[in-house]
Amino acid sequence: MKTALFPGSFDPVTNGHIDVIQRACLLFDKIIVTVAINSDKHTLFDIEERKELLSEVCKDIPKVKVASFEGLLIDAMKTFKTVAVIRGLRAISDFEYEFQMAMMNRTLCQDCETVFLMPAPEYSFLSSRMIKEIAMFNGDISHFVPPVVAKALKGKNLGTNLC
Repeated sequence: MKTALFPGSFDPVTNGHIDVIQRACLLFDKIIVTVAINSDKHTLFDIEERKELLSEVCKDIPKVKVASFEGLLIDAMKTFKTVAVIRGLRAISDFEYEFQMAMMNRTLCQDCETVFLMPAPEYSFLSSRMIKEIAMFNGDISHFVPPVVAKALKGKNLGTNLC
């Protein structure tokens, strides 16, 4: 069974993330969507909230398991026994950073393969940061996130220093 890891902050999960997860399910037997724990990064949703939101939006995708990890990605790959890392690419600007990360991971662990997937065109510009900013100003985010995420964002105190 070929298992892939799809790591990210998912703060919050967007329709672009879901699109990449669904595309990855066409290529792998199992996808472990992992919420990265980074104590240096300020997030709107805590780790448990992000895992709950991901679990809810992925509940009808049988190949998906939601988890979290802290530390090096290559260690998470070993822990979850995965054969590849899935990364979404929205634009050429994403590629530079993702390429560097993929090469660093491969240098640290020669078995670390990275598979880049592009989201559908309607999500190619989407980022969690943009979603939070739109929500902060009461803009309509219903086309960009699952309903459960839109509801969760409305329940947050979105101050002006959130992004």
